[in-house]
Amino acid sequence: MTDHIIELERDKWQDHLLEFRYISHYYYDVEVANNNGNFKVSFIKKPFDIPYVKTPHDSDRLFQPYLEKPRAWGIIDNGQLIAAIETHTEEWSNRLIVSELWVHDDYRRKGIASALMNFAVKRAKDEKRRALKLETQSCNEGGIAFYLNYGFNLIGFDTCAYQNDDIARKEVRMELGMLFDYD
Repeated sequence: MTDHIIELERDKWQDHLLEFRYISHYYYDVEVANNNGNFKVSFIKKPFDIPYVKTPHDSDRLFQPYLEKPRAWGIIDNGQLIAAIETHTEEWSNRLIVSELWVHDDYRRKGIASALMNFAVKRAKDEKRRALKLETQSCNEGGIAFYLNYGFNLIGFDTCAYQNDDIARKEVRMELGMLFDYD
């Protein structure tokens, strides 16, 4: 199935809904301590008391108007989009951003996400980008595991990206990245 990846045309796929669903049994507990201007940050994996359930009402759409030079690739099966990856540029910092990576529930754990991520890595390298970056949430146990196994590392975080109580809600924005050196 991964040999059927096609580029998704913006005119046809603009605003296409990607229905994200997952269940997490673990989250990364984020603690930021300030001791007289000396900061200590920790991300400790802990179990949820009750599993976190991400439902489709928390979904995203392809080719949002605020993205800079977006491109997307996907797999169509029986006329339905079953997986997609979208990237866009961040010209001022020479980074490529993965804005969406989605695989339908029925097609997960078949190598599709890795095959799609290969498109983003190839685009970043072809364009001589210094980094490939993406965001996920500290409650997305499966996504974090996938990205770390793929070769991404933690490069930043935002404790109030979604709401003012992201740490308490266990949904801190984590920025993961892969750096490239062309020297």
